[in-house]
Amino acid sequence: MQVPHKAFVVVADGRKMLFLRNEGDADYPNLQVERKREQDNPSNGEQTADAPGRSFSSMGAGRSAYEETDFHQLEEDRFAAETAALLKKRALENDFESLIIVAPPRTLGELRKNYHKEVAQRLTGEIDKDLTRHTLADIEKALIAAG
Repeated sequence: MQVPHKAFVVVADGRKMLFLRNEGDADYPNLQVERKREQDNPSNGEQTADAPGRSFSSMGAGRSAYEETDFHQLEEDRFAAETAALLKKRALENDFESLIIVAPPRTLGELRKNYHKEVAQRLTGEIDKDLTRHTLADIEKALIAAG
């Protein structure tokens, strides 16, 4: 994948986001960190106080467990929505012309749901991988290989 000079590259998952800028050229990216944010999001078991609720039916159907809320996943989805909001703000400020998103499939889906039209118009590529724990050199290699 070509990564234009000054392209904005966002590497995110449900807990961490990296805003990177390509200071190199299209063929040899040189990603520099502009912003890094990580949030603490304990496992769902650590956030849940009780077992799922139950209902009893007087019609003889027996018991039914309510679906348990996955607070961990809700927080990851909210974090993706916040990332999309930051992208909207920067797009409206004309902070970037070209945007590449790197995120695991679930996070990518949540980001897409929240893209503003200005963000969508500047989107030049997406990679559905989790690279948040990789080095900048590894991210650069993944971008080139995606081409």
